[in-house]
Amino acid sequence: MSYTRLAPRMSGAGSSPTAEISNKVRALTVRGHAVVNLGEGELDFPTPPAICAAGIAAIHDGDTKYTAVAGTAELKAAIRNKFSRENGLTYANDEVIAGAGAKQLIFNAFLATLASGDEVIVPAPYWVSYPDMVRLAEGVPVIVACTPEEGWKLTPQALAAAITPRTRWIVLNSPNNPSGAVYSPAEMKALTDALLAHPDVLVMADDIYEHVRFDCEFATPAAIEPRLAERTLTINGLSKGYSMTGWRIGYAGGPAWLVGAMQVLQSQSTSNPSTISQRAAIAALEGGLAFMTGWLETLRERRGIVLDAIARIDGLSSDVPEGAFYVFSDCRAMIGAKTPDGRVIANDLDFATYLLEAAHVGVVHGSAFGTPGYIRIAYAVDTDTLRAACRRIEDACRALLLKAAA
Repeated sequence: MSYTRLAPRMSGAGSSPTAEISNKVRALTVRGHAVVNLGEGELDFPTPPAICAAGIAAIHDGDTKYTAVAGTAELKAAIRNKFSRENGLTYANDEVIAGAGAKQLIFNAFLATLASGDEVIVPAPYWVSYPDMVRLAEGVPVIVACTPEEGWKLTPQALAAAITPRTRWIVLNSPNNPSGAVYSPAEMKALTDALLAHPDVLVMADDIYEHVRFDCEFATPAAIEPRLAERTLTINGLSKGYSMTGWRIGYAGGPAWLVGAMQVLQSQSTSNPSTISQRAAIAALEGGLAFMTGWLETLRERRGIVLDAIARIDGLSSDVPEGAFYVFSDCRAMIGAKTPDGRVIANDLDFATYLLEAAHVGVVHGSAFGTPGYIRIAYAVDTDTLRAACRRIEDACRALLLKAAA
């Protein structure tokens, strides 16, 4: 007799595709293959030394006990100061919260607010976890396709058309994962203007890539339109901009009623984020961003390496991403191609699988982001390693027999 009995909500959720790619890469590596993982969204830079020193000091000081669920008073002050200094957003103490990564805070917000059948508008391409988190909270993700012609950005017209009486949230992620698209202040203002006509819709601003931008302005909804502040949750964290993925620390600012509900959920699940990570986060938020200049120069070079390689490959193309550290490449011309052993590339997952098997390079297929026919290439890896990976991709693609040439 089987005792396996999962909750119905599990039927609509799957493992993170980016995590699955990483698992496949690790498995190949264990078997002795030299695999390059361009599928994981993680900077290769070490966490800045001053931030590390703050975490080490926390250990030496014995600062290793429970804290308040939403974070220490010192961390919450640093979060409030950051929002005020960099974004022009003012929050009271009960309007900010720290958690074990931005991902936890997004999930808690959905869990706290969604009833069965409530809708969440998710522009595609989207971060892989949004739809599944909505489903786990018994909501309904409403996917709105954006196009490369629109710069992969949601338009006010598409937003207005997607809103129904059941709409509870709209998710806005800028700079965007996976496309690298960044909403200009004018583009964000057009969206916030449209949202003013729908007072029951909550706004989730996922700003996790805020500091990873190339020659463009950053705009967050609650700052662009203060009248939306009372129903906007602004999510951010240290993982991407500070190369602190493993520290697991995120933060958010929003209305007290929502932040309070998220705190209740956190108190019954993870409780406070790591005390050591909180001390490091204070150092990060208060220490300035001087290190970003060099990082962005390196990332710009790496972005160019990938774009140059794509330009040399028949069947691949890409626009120049303005932010994050991904290139979202069109691979639709590869669909229908034949591999050297006669297999047909039927879709973007097949193409990504082919690159993993033939080139030993991991990328993520666009269908995982709600946009079939594309692949996401993460270029936040060692520059020489990236060059070698791009050469492997080029060689593997040249070995394909494209449908048009068949």
